[in-house]
Amino acid sequence: MFNKKRILYIQYTNPAAYPPLQHSSRILAQAGYRTVFLGTHAEVEESLSFPFHPNIRIYQIPFCLPGWRQKVHYLQYGLWVLLWVLRWRPQWIYASDLLTCPIAYGLSLIPGVKVIYHEHDSFHGATTGSLLIGLCLKARSKLAQQAVACILPNQGRLNQFCTQNPSSNAPLCVWNCPALEEVPGPQPDYSQHEDLWLLYHGSIVPDRLPLAVLDSLCLLPRSVKLRVIGYETRGYRGYIAEIMARASQLGLLERLEIREAMPRQALLQWCAKSHIGLALMPLISDDINMTSMIGASNKPFDYLACGLPLLVANLPDWQAMYVQPGYGLACNPEDPESIAAVVNWYLHHPTEMRAMGEQGRQRILNDWNYEAQFAVVKNQILYPFLGADQPLNSTDFTAVAPDSIKSS
Repeated sequence: MFNKKRILYIQYTNPAAYPPLQHSSRILAQAGYRTVFLGTHAEVEESLSFPFHPNIRIYQIPFCLPGWRQKVHYLQYGLWVLLWVLRWRPQWIYASDLLTCPIAYGLSLIPGVKVIYHEHDSFHGATTGSLLIGLCLKARSKLAQQAVACILPNQGRLNQFCTQNPSSNAPLCVWNCPALEEVPGPQPDYSQHEDLWLLYHGSIVPDRLPLAVLDSLCLLPRSVKLRVIGYETRGYRGYIAEIMARASQLGLLERLEIREAMPRQALLQWCAKSHIGLALMPLISDDINMTSMIGASNKPFDYLACGLPLLVANLPDWQAMYVQPGYGLACNPEDPESIAAVVNWYLHHPTEMRAMGEQGRQRILNDWNYEAQFAVVKNQILYPFLGADQPLNSTDFTAVAPDSIKSS
């Protein structure tokens, strides 16, 4: 019999790169669920990790570069997951990326196993020449019918998913909000005699951190500085070096701080030390992951949680979500003068700047938090076992794979 209080997360990458997985697993672990993650290490983002929780264990196999070896690696991963299911016998599988769809669909056919599918990034591209991606998309369609719930972080992406999979079961939109426990106290008053820090965190790519941001610093007082925390992606290797070169050319190196990606607890501490959060998006894109980012982007939520007002792109949905309610201001992310004008307004209106950030922080506390967003999914998983918590036993986490391919 499969255990009603065990849930197995499967993610063919580093799970810690996805804050919603950290939040949902802790919500369920605090409700008494024994929770195990089976993932891989990543080519980047290796410094990211989950905070300790006694109900959560994380195991990862080494990263493998694309090619024929990755196909073997993927089969090894699938077998590893199957062994865990047969030995540990969780009732719930939480699959959260496209590559896990064939594995999750296969597991969903086992009597007593229930699956939740959470798609963080929608598929964008062609399947031509990729048998694996084609297989994953077919499995995704079948899994959409088998899963207890299908979660996407944005309504536009959810609509596309339902169009592609008209028989999908219980499609849900769950925004990538921070957890309540991550929200610090109010920001202190800003003094115009101190440095004003702009903050960007996340993947360091031109679409979301354009060089125009650096150029805008030349139009602002020397007290305005830029803090960047994150990592390069495979498609934009060398972009940090490009940023540093532009900063050197403009004489801005003393006003630029770049830090490697870090666990969320440390990241949010740096957020609280900053003053304005950058959440810029390209004005034109044919990628649904770029055009449908409201709710999916955790950046603005993280900034607001720490009391930072926002600087967002002048896009209609971003204006409606963040600017019109009074949580931030918008600019043209391709125009240094437009960026500088907004920052200059904040610089000369410190009282209003703090009030906007605090208003956003209160919104996070009220309803833009993961506890509120995930409640419907949590109830699906807990019902009808609410109140049936049992004491933990470390033997419930006995590994079923060689130590050579695991780390916690």
